[in-house]
Amino acid sequence: MASTTGFVSQDFGLWPIFAPVWMLFLSCIVCSTGSTGGGIKMFRTLLLARQAQREMKLLVHPSAVIPIRIGGQVVPDRIAYSVLAFIFLYFQTIAVLTFALLLTGLPLVEAFTSVVASVNNMGPGIGQTGPAGNYQGLTDLQTWICTVAMLLGRLEIFSVLILFTAAFWRK
Repeated sequence: MASTTGFVSQDFGLWPIFAPVWMLFLSCIVCSTGSTGGGIKMFRTLLLARQAQREMKLLVHPSAVIPIRIGGQVVPDRIAYSVLAFIFLYFQTIAVLTFALLLTGLPLVEAFTSVVASVNNMGPGIGQTGPAGNYQGLTDLQTWICTVAMLLGRLEIFSVLILFTAAFWRK
């Protein structure tokens, strides 16, 4: 699942629900920074965790200057803020596309897991689009919504959304 090949060797739809949901959650954060998998990726997750630690320390010591370090290097605040913005857009993308699939009549579990699986480029979701099924049963509109989700995950959300701003197209 984490390899983003879409290949599964077991029907995890038959397992207790914790396992497939856990794998779905992990697909959001297990991809390496340079991989073709979508999602938040490991570096952003690490940076988010370090940012949370820093905020906790700042609550106790509000005047402290606490830089975020990863690999011995100080991460500029601008990078930390852009990662926070990315994670916000990531969850907004999942929410909007899940609602779009819900509007087409797909049940909640299939809609949510299909979007998460598509954004993360992991392959199967849960239910109809799970390991024992596939995306063939989706309507054309549902397939297009999952395709948009896949492109947003593969090409990175910022890279795609910036194409729809007027500032990008000005000289």
